[in-house]
Amino acid sequence: MSLPPSLKLPFRAVLWSVALAALGYLGLSLWAGWREVVAAVVQVGPLVLIGLLALSLGNYLLRFLRWARYLALLDAPVPWRINLAVYFSGFALTTSPGKLGETLRSLLLKPHGVPAPASLAAFFAERVSDLLAILVLTAVGLWAYAPARPVVGLALAAVIVFLVLVQWTGLITAIDNWAMKRTQQWARLLAKLCEIVLHFRRCFSVTAMAMGLAIGVLAWFAEGFGFWWLLAALGHPLPLTTAVFIYAFAMLVGALSFLPGGLGSSEAAMIGLLVVNGFPEPAAVTATLICRLATLWFAVGLGAIFLTRTR
Repeated sequence: MSLPPSLKLPFRAVLWSVALAALGYLGLSLWAGWREVVAAVVQVGPLVLIGLLALSLGNYLLRFLRWARYLALLDAPVPWRINLAVYFSGFALTTSPGKLGETLRSLLLKPHGVPAPASLAAFFAERVSDLLAILVLTAVGLWAYAPARPVVGLALAAVIVFLVLVQWTGLITAIDNWAMKRTQQWARLLAKLCEIVLHFRRCFSVTAMAMGLAIGVLAWFAEGFGFWWLLAALGHPLPLTTAVFIYAFAMLVGALSFLPGGLGSSEAAMIGLLVVNGFPEPAAVTATLICRLATLWFAVGLGAIFLTRTR
């Protein structure tokens, strides 16, 4: 399908990210020792690789259930078959800066009666829930890694401040009224943003927040568990709490870097923490590459398949 002009830039960013990631992964493999990396991949075996993909798919499906619940809370339910295709199509642009390409779902849902403010509010609710879930999983092993505490603390403080501000209805309404009285383009955009924030608040009542956080923790733990399984298959087992911390912290660093898909930053954090825990460089690089291929790039591939089938 042809993309609208508003999504051509994110789509180009995804293509560039794929090319740069391929070059970067090739460079990492050569740096760590190509033969050692290939031998480590062979050692993992197909059963573990299939298991990793299954756990990643479980992550995506759990997050889809949360997405569907958010749309229902926003009075915009969609038949699950249509919604599932739209949700997975968004993954095709997940490596766009800030994952903003995933807002493609808003365009795909609009013909099904879902207003853009509702779908965009669900998108931002997902991002906040994911960040909170990653922070929870990071806290599992945070006590053993003092240098990571400031990063986690600042991220948590930022989320708390954000949630407090979006609950301040009087302030949002005042900004909305002020923007509505002006005719400039930026004022209209600000008014639209206020409308999205007012929708977003409905996804963060106590019950909705508990639901979103619980699903997020379970979904991301599934991939953390897969990372732990992968490390054991490579012959370098770590405690489950340590493996989950390394995976979650690498995802947090990638999110805070605002790079497309966290490319480069997540990989560097993961390799560095594995080496600190006694991994030889070839094994650390192999674990990181397989993990990223089975999580991030598996999602992009599935998204591309669904996007080509979506009209």
